Amino acid sequence: MRQIVRRSVRAVLLDEDDRLVLIKRIKPGQVPYWTTPGGGLESTDASLEAALRRELHEELGAEADRFAQVFLFTASAGEGVSVQHFFACRLRQLNGDARTGEEFADPSRGGYQLDRVAIDKLPAVDLKPDALKEFIISNEEALLSV
Repeated sequence: MRQIVRRSVRAVLLDEDDRLVLIKRIKPGQVPYWTTPGGGLESTDASLEAALRRELHEELGAEADRFAQVFLFTASAGEGVSVQHFFACRLRQLNGDARTGEEFADPSRGGYQLDRVAIDKLPAVDLKPDALKEFIISNEEALLSV
């Protein structure tokens, strides 16, 4: 069995209009793609949900509620595996000026643009990982009930 070398949490975050709140990643020399907000677990995080709440605040200046783990994604990462825990949740408030993530201070990491996408428009968006995109499209009704 391969060792877990990275654990992260990510949000399938839905706004008041049932749109996905995503981050459009713009990196120099690459085609833009979209990702869900979230990031790596830290030793100070009391739980997966606590880590996700922290990440939502850092990346979006956001608060959410109604957390439900809905998807688990693993991928090879060096000599081990990376595990991503995806939670469906509902946006309570968002203040882009309150973003505090270290990624915003490093221009070499590219742009992090907030975007909102209706699930029925998701097929036209390059959401990473592809397996998550397929999961969201296939489970739209259940996700909207969160």
